[in-house]
Amino acid sequence: MPGMTSLGRTTRTPMRPWHFVVAFGVVSLLADMVYEGARSIIGSYLATLGASATIVGLVAGAGELIGYGLRVVTGYAVGRTRHYWTWTILGYAMTALSVPLIGVTGVLAPALVLYGTERLGKAVRSPAKDTMLSYAAAKTGRGSAFGVHQALDQTGALLGPLLLAAVLSWRDGDYRLAFGILAVPGVVLLVMLAWLRSRVPDPRDYEPPDHDEASDVAEPSPVATAPRLPVVFWQYVATVAVLSAGVASFPLIAFHALDSHLVGDATIPLLFAVAMAVDGVSGLVVGRLYDAYGSRVLVAVPLAAAAAAVTFTSSLALLWLGVAIWGVVNGVLDSTVKAVVSEIVPSRTRASAFGWLALVRGLGLLVAGGVLGLAYEHGAVWAILLIVGTNAVALAGLVAILRRIERH
Repeated sequence: MPGMTSLGRTTRTPMRPWHFVVAFGVVSLLADMVYEGARSIIGSYLATLGASATIVGLVAGAGELIGYGLRVVTGYAVGRTRHYWTWTILGYAMTALSVPLIGVTGVLAPALVLYGTERLGKAVRSPAKDTMLSYAAAKTGRGSAFGVHQALDQTGALLGPLLLAAVLSWRDGDYRLAFGILAVPGVVLLVMLAWLRSRVPDPRDYEPPDHDEASDVAEPSPVATAPRLPVVFWQYVATVAVLSAGVASFPLIAFHALDSHLVGDATIPLLFAVAMAVDGVSGLVVGRLYDAYGSRVLVAVPLAAAAAAVTFTSSLALLWLGVAIWGVVNGVLDSTVKAVVSEIVPSRTRASAFGWLALVRGLGLLVAGGVLGLAYEHGAVWAILLIVGTNAVALAGLVAILRRIERH
């Protein structure tokens, strides 16, 4: 029989921490097949329904803001309720059910609503999912756990678009079939989630309760107060916001590639596939480096983000190189950046912290999309200068805050 902690939960779980991390990574792989597959064709599908380029752009931007920005709300709710599995399963179910229906509608407005529902599903599940992973990561190494998860996650991001490319090559223009086939990985991921929950009912058992959490239970206060996030956390997320504002969106990169006649339409999905492949590998590699050398490895991120500006030159070779570097930057921002949060934020406020981190990333990406797009209209060189300048500011801020984090 497993023992009990002072918090009333078991001290042992039936699944090893690494097994839990890998199993959850497979769930994310299947989910990425669904929603990254949808993202790879949503623009062209909406165009067939009569959407203009402006509508497509606004939908993409709004989707990112929903997917990232609302996590601060769901993160707070997850932290208050601690119903990690409920939020996780609900979020994945919203994605698995809404995406296949997008191709069935055949009408613009319902398709937009369903796409927004998919992005909302990501916002609902992400803080709870990241928090559960952070508990298991206490036994496996923070950077390694999030890196392995990111590698599996991005494997799905690669397989989904490739699957839909094959479907549309076989049945040209059949978006109903393309979206519909994504129901298969969606059903499998929901079944796997149910199995995983039965094996690990409470992932908190992986990590001993921190002092604050134990004190709250042992000596409950008559007046409930909202837990506060440390100052060093807010300084860190502010730096991440600046860094995110210096990362160009892939649609803008693709627009430049086509506008400059560097590649044709058929090559754009291959560029995206390369970025997703590098994204997954970089999250794994940098995660291991993080465990070995600490948070100082993140200093390389703004340097790489500045180097990715070469995508806006007129060289085909530099376009491919820049896209690969862009994949590295996004891989680290989606994985190892979260490991730092696990180090500086107590477990009881971690879900809320992940939500705030996602919000600032979403705002940074929104700023990057608008400002860099406007700069590009005045010439590619202005976009390059803005990317390099923004990342120079981010580098200075990151060096300072990482020193504080190491002392913390």
